[in-house]
This record gives sequence, C-alpha cells and structure tokens, in this order.
Amino acid sequence: MVTKKHFHFSSCDGVHKIHGILWKPEDEKIIGFLQIVHGMVEYIDRYDTFARFMCAHGFAVAGEDHLGHGLSVNSNDELGIFAKKNGSEYVIGDNYRLKKHMEREFKGVPYFILGHSMGSFITRVFITRYSHELNGAIIMGTGSQPAIAAVGGKLLASVIARFKGWDYRSKLIDNIAFGAYNKKFEPARTSHDWLSKDEKIVDAYNDDQLCSFLFTVSAYKDLFTLVHEAGKDELIRKIRPTLPILVVSGAMDPVGSFGRGVKIVYDKYKDADIEDVTLKLYDNDRHEILNETDKEMVFEDILNWLKSKMD
Repeated sequence: MVTKKHFHFSSCDGVHKIHGILWKPEDEKIIGFLQIVHGMVEYIDRYDTFARFMCAHGFAVAGEDHLGHGLSVNSNDELGIFAKKNGSEYVIGDNYRLKKHMEREFKGVPYFILGHSMGSFITRVFITRYSHELNGAIIMGTGSQPAIAAVGGKLLASVIARFKGWDYRSKLIDNIAFGAYNKKFEPARTSHDWLSKDEKIVDAYNDDQLCSFLFTVSAYKDLFTLVHEAGKDELIRKIRPTLPILVVSGAMDPVGSFGRGVKIVYDKYKDADIEDVTLKLYDNDRHEILNETDKEMVFEDILNWLKSKMD
C-alpha cells in the first residue's frame, strides 16, 4: 500500500504556497528517498505511476509544483509565471526547501534527485550547489544548447518585455523554442507527438488545462538562464567528483537533439572528472520516457541504478 499526501510550504518568493506530494510505502521499510523535479508546463501528480512503483520497492518519493505550475498558483492566470525577477532562483530555492523538509522527516535515508526536461536543467544547476548533500542525481530528458543560443534567448525575452511587459505571452519565443520538435514525427497526429509514442498519454496531455498554457516572457528568460547556467563548465566543476550521475533520455527526444545533446551533457560531466557518470539512451523512445510504451523497463533500470548506489 502507498500513502499519498498533499502538502504546502512557503515559496522563496514570499508570496505563494508551493503544492507538493509525498508518496510513502505504508508496509515496507523505507530504504531510500527520491525527489522529483518536474518539467515545463506540467505538474508533479503526472509522476504518480512512477512514484507508486518506487514505493513498491521501498522508496519514498516527493516533488513539488514549481511556481506558475499545477496547484502552486493562486489563480489560473498565474500559470506560466515564475516571477517578474529572479524566478529561476526561486524555483531552485523551493526545491531546496523541499529537500530540507523531507530530510527532517526521513533522517538517515539515502537521498536522490531526479529532474526531467526543464526539471533536468533545474537539477543540473541544483547539483552544482548542493551535490555534497545528495547520494546521486538522475538527469532525464535533458539537452545542450550553445551558450550563445541561451544568451540570445534571454536577450530576445528582454527586448520583447521592453515593449510588451514581462507578463506577455510570446508565441514567437514559444515557436522558436519548440516549433521544430514535432518535425521528426510528421505527418503528426497532434502538436505533441514528440512527447511519447503512447497516444493516450499525448491525448491526456493535450486535454489537460494544467498542460496547455504559454510561458510568460519573464519565465522564458528564467528558462534560458537555467539552460545557460547548467552548461557552464566552471559551475559543473563545483559538483562533488564522487556524486553518481545517471544521464538518461529517449534516443528520439528532440529536446536532447536525438541523443547528440544528451551525449554532450554526459561528456561535460566526464570532462569535469566526475567519477561515476552513466549514459543511457532508449531506442525509439521520445521525450517522456516515464510515460513511454516501454516505461516498465525504464522504471526497472532507474530502480536498479538507485539500488546500486546504496551499496
């Protein structure tokens, strides 16, 4: 049996209450803890199936809805907004607050973090600051952008904000960021075929109000900031060299440039002399490997990796 608990805590922005979920095995001894950092334009409850699988094998699991996502908004008008300033820092800070809260509840238990998609960039920055407090990190559905592209994205967001305001929702930026993701899958059935081969998952995503909003210009600037910082060699070298890292994605994930960008991330960690880095690409899988047609194999692989880092 699994106990599923919804909770709230104060955001670093001093305004919002962050919504979180804790999944906990009811009858099994807890052998480890996994914190999930969700992606862009989604929310933590989408990880329910995976979290329950982990609980069945002795792990407690928790995650929060980022600012501007899920149930961490005061109204639906706030969906897609981190903050007018320092949004990326607030999101990282909120995930650290969650970590400290969970550590108090699960003392002495090995603590791991998993970040998917935008959450992978949050996690990549997170481990440059807090790797000494973790037993391992899973970087999922990530990618690599040249620094000039990330800086250019921030500049474009700032220019548009100058004329339209930071709360403006720019279809231009959205199209630049995601417009090409479906091209590999044309003729496409929907605009989000790149997420998964599982049509039920894609349809549920398209029908979900909490997965169908545009980021504001300010949130895009925050996203480009995270992408930029995640790729900085000088920050990567601050990661504890003994931190185990699993870099995992679908081989057909456009976010990771169909494996090429994922390999660049892996190489960056190896070049920084991190001792234990593993790369895993799943043939034919798209962006959401935890929602793919072979998700059971992905679940098992992640579980086995986590257990191997607890010996």
